[in-house]
Amino acid sequence: MKYRILILALAGFYLSVIPHAAVKPNVLFIAVDDLNDWIGCLDGHPQAVTPNMDRLAQRGVLFTNAHCAAPACNPSRAAVFSGLMPNRTGVWSNDSERIEKKHPKEVLLPHLFRDHGYQTLGTGKMLHGNVAGLFENFYSVNQRWSPFEKNAVRYTKAELPSKGTDNPRHVTMDSLGRQVVLPINRMPSDRKPDRLDGESFDWGGFDVPDSDFGDTKITNWAIKRLQASLGKEKPFFLGVGYYRPHIPLFAPQKYFDRFKEMSGKLPIVVTDDLNDVGPVARKWAREPVTAGSHYTVLKHRQWVAAVEAYLACTTYVDYEIGRLLDALDQSNAATNTWVFLWSDHGWHLGEKEHWGKWTGWERSTKVPLIVVPPKQLASKFAPGGLRCHQPVGLIDLFPTLAEACGLSIAKKLDGESLLPLLRDPSKESGRVLTTTFGKGNISLRTIRWRYLRYVNGEEELYDLKNDPNEWANLSKDSRLSKVKQRLSKAGE
Repeated sequence: MKYRILILALAGFYLSVIPHAAVKPNVLFIAVDDLNDWIGCLDGHPQAVTPNMDRLAQRGVLFTNAHCAAPACNPSRAAVFSGLMPNRTGVWSNDSERIEKKHPKEVLLPHLFRDHGYQTLGTGKMLHGNVAGLFENFYSVNQRWSPFEKNAVRYTKAELPSKGTDNPRHVTMDSLGRQVVLPINRMPSDRKPDRLDGESFDWGGFDVPDSDFGDTKITNWAIKRLQASLGKEKPFFLGVGYYRPHIPLFAPQKYFDRFKEMSGKLPIVVTDDLNDVGPVARKWAREPVTAGSHYTVLKHRQWVAAVEAYLACTTYVDYEIGRLLDALDQSNAATNTWVFLWSDHGWHLGEKEHWGKWTGWERSTKVPLIVVPPKQLASKFAPGGLRCHQPVGLIDLFPTLAEACGLSIAKKLDGESLLPLLRDPSKESGRVLTTTFGKGNISLRTIRWRYLRYVNGEEELYDLKNDPNEWANLSKDSRLSKVKQRLSKAGE
């Protein structure tokens, strides 16, 4: 009996000294498409209603100065999933070949986790376009034009002549059989008036079931996976990619109803904002590359409606995130799961006369980033609810995930692990973050400064401490020549 007691005691001692990291943590990887800082915890807009993202920030660290590698879906997501910047992958823009096709042997995040014994699952928008083969288990839903089917948004040949006019008209049906005339905002197409594709620069609410929307469908699928004892047999990497608030800004009508009593508040702008930038920068701001033009929005008096729709879509996707978080908390993976929430890039709503992404300014590069350690590892990291104001990048997600989960990496990555800042968010990094917007165009961000250089040599410099809206281009101020020289050199 004494020997048996001794053996049990030694066994207990042995188990107590096994490193906690030996039990691999799970990962819930939440991506939100085109979400800027208009969420409550980032104070980006006074009417932002995002209680679930806000409560998630209270559980972990909110990075208030996080930026994308490139302000468009394809290059940003390629950088996140490869850990490599556009200059290394060649995925510069949405027109570039996708990472999985351009580099078919590249180890992307789900591959890394799969190779280390994880079950990999995904749904919604992860990479840009089809992600067949990226995850072991993937649920695809055609969401872009919710609550319509894909083919229902195509103009007929008879309708097409109206598309570029002030009376565009495409007739379709909602799920309840009611006729809908698109675009709802009645604006002409600035980007592709001669193509049969529907115009996505549109907004409005629909009184249909939430299940008509893809973001609800992917949440339902992810919740079922969590309820099915996910993580019990082997650790999991679960990617959930929400489409809203990507255009068209369609969401259930109930998220628009609050604006019946109080109109949406426009972003604060100055009318001569582009006077101190070069001709290339002005052209970059005004061209309708990823959305429509500011001139058209003003002409059709749609600015307030667009702001309301963006806020409504953000609240809608926040609700779906809340459902997902509740399911995680009620699952057997509740205490051993890292949660990462991020957006692929920001989005302009008229600032600098621009709509969409694809600029080097703060509104386009800045993204929400929230990281929450597993509950059972909470003591090893900073208390929940803290903010980190140091510049960090989405390029840091790959090395952070690898270190957090104890995964070995066989390639040199371009980012840095955020674990030191998760332990001490006040730690100064002194980093210079790089964002590219097309080959030869670069935007650099420090904790105080923003420096832009265009392929033709035009420059901009902003003091974000004193000018957070980037209204005053200081690139010609001789007193700041050393600052500009230092940042220019960092971008070489």
